[in-house]
Amino acid sequence: MATSLATMTNSAPRAPLGRSFPLPPVTDRKLKVVPNQVSVLPEQGAAFDLQSPLNKLVTGRSRREYLAGESVFSQGEPANAVFYIKSGKVKLTVVSMNGKEAVIAHLPAGSFFGEASLAGQAVRVCSAYALLPSTVVHIDKTAMQDLLHREPKFAEQFLMHLLARNIRMEADLVDHLFNSSEKRLARLLMLMANFGQDTKPIPVIAKISQETLAEMIGTTRSRVSFFLNRFRDLGYIDYDGGGMLIDSSLVNVVLHD
Repeated sequence: MATSLATMTNSAPRAPLGRSFPLPPVTDRKLKVVPNQVSVLPEQGAAFDLQSPLNKLVTGRSRREYLAGESVFSQGEPANAVFYIKSGKVKLTVVSMNGKEAVIAHLPAGSFFGEASLAGQAVRVCSAYALLPSTVVHIDKTAMQDLLHREPKFAEQFLMHLLARNIRMEADLVDHLFNSSEKRLARLLMLMANFGQDTKPIPVIAKISQETLAEMIGTTRSRVSFFLNRFRDLGYIDYDGGGMLIDSSLVNVVLHD
């Protein structure tokens, strides 16, 4: 059942005992949060500058432009490369035996994916699609392994990237299991606007369909539409020609129990 917003105030309620969800830090001066009751998202660090180490690869590296909706690879295909998103955004999905599709992650520019091939994964267990027009660097498995051995600093950055993404995906799983769809939507919007990360918040989210938001939080488009309308009525979000404006006070929805 969705959390009621009718009685929400600017003072954040106490987090329930025994449950600690990674949440964006509160920056709005009107909000009050008791210290040590709410954990924050792990720091993500700046996007990697891979041009220098990648330029050292004489063979085993290629770059391709993808249109929105175009497949990078499909579930069941051989896993023989690692990918880096130079620009754009990529969606990872998995399809069950009965044909049900689930969204694993939406990856922004500066992200790696397909790295399971380095750990011996023979075939892809998920599919990757470009959400936006994207530039993706394809690095052969053997070339990537050689680069990791030759470039310790690059290997360190690569490892930190994977650990940070793993922590984020664990937090997403906890959020999906224990939070209402309304809270999941509010948290997703704040993450998309970079609240809770060490990079500067982006108050405007580029246009994204309600169907895509519904896929990401595991609910229906009609529920997303209902929540977005309510967020707008309460002044937490707004719209302009460039997309959706996110106010930091949206954290109230995530904190409300």
